[in-house]
Amino acid sequence: MSALSVAEALERILGDVPDGGATETERLPIAACRERILAETLTAGFDQPPFAASAMDGYAVRSADVAALPARLKVIAAAAAGHPYDGRVGAGEAVRIFTGAPLPEGADAIIIQEDTERDGDWVTIASARPDPEHIRPKAYDFQAGQTLLLPGTRLAPRSLTLAAAMGRGDVLVRRRPRVAVLATGDELRHPGEPLAPGQIYASNHLGVAAMVEQAGGEAQLLGIARDNRESLEAHVAAAADADVLVTIGGASVGDHDLVGPVLTAAGMQLGFWKIAMRPGKPLMYGRLDRRRVIGLPGNPVSSLVCTRVFVVPLIARLLGLPAGRHGTELIPTAVPLSANGPREHYMRARVVAEGAERRNAVHPVRSQDSSLLSPLAEADCLLVRPAGAPAVPAGTPVPVLRLDF
Repeated sequence: MSALSVAEALERILGDVPDGGATETERLPIAACRERILAETLTAGFDQPPFAASAMDGYAVRSADVAALPARLKVIAAAAAGHPYDGRVGAGEAVRIFTGAPLPEGADAIIIQEDTERDGDWVTIASARPDPEHIRPKAYDFQAGQTLLLPGTRLAPRSLTLAAAMGRGDVLVRRRPRVAVLATGDELRHPGEPLAPGQIYASNHLGVAAMVEQAGGEAQLLGIARDNRESLEAHVAAAADADVLVTIGGASVGDHDLVGPVLTAAGMQLGFWKIAMRPGKPLMYGRLDRRRVIGLPGNPVSSLVCTRVFVVPLIARLLGLPAGRHGTELIPTAVPLSANGPREHYMRARVVAEGAERRNAVHPVRSQDSSLLSPLAEADCLLVRPAGAPAVPAGTPVPVLRLDF
């Protein structure tokens, strides 16, 4: 099977998801919806604020009573947020008012407390004039019937707060795609365990799971499968309820690369294997019953790069979001770049604001060795060099894929 281009591989993976997303909807309490994807239109059922309110601490007065200054007014009551004054402000009267309190009937202006002098039940306004901005009009924020949030909105802190302010006790959201992550290899041990000769710590699965969660999925860590059929079969069976099964390592063609054969024996229909990219050539995609299977390379950098390029857009698609939201942007390269070979190259890099105008430029990190995790940890983006791309001078706009999406 010949190697696919990145674009063709991504098109096949995303094309395997129905339009509108594959995960169902669920109605949850608003407090449980942080970072979830909204699946309904939210329309205001009332005006906000539902009354004209004071924006400052001060005195609610009639404009006519402060048209000529100085003015001396009788303080007849107090009004605070949640404790309105239900009477009426008449001629020569004022109500002590605090921020957020409804403007009393009869009053049409606020004089802030700094511009007054209080003497028992009387207040004197010597020279200050009312400022319209000291009153928040009714429906100043939003109006009844106004559409405020649309399906596909991520309920980040700002939008979540808005939904709560609309009085929504629960909302309809997309179910988070369940992504099972399986590390494979006899050489792997969990962090914190003692290492025997020839062993290393498993780390890729934790990074992949973190990227899954960041993208809006629900990661299920399946642990480490050993390089034998029994162990692999048992771990794969534990992912029966997953929407996506991600395996790490063992998907090549060596004597110990058993992931492909085990999945095929379990009924997986292979979509493709091998991508014309670096790092990350031995990437596998297939379907195992309802599950989408992505076999990542075991190389540390390759597994994380391929997660960013393929798994993150797949999660977006499963949530009914445009996968293009996780696409590239053009940023000038800070250094000359040499010509690229036949495989699309994803270079670890950082975006830095430079010069007096603080314009962004992208810098490749110190090493592009695909086995090194420390340079990847320094990076905040991937500089994408298309297959066969010619050498370019510094300052040339190049495609950049953000890692801190």
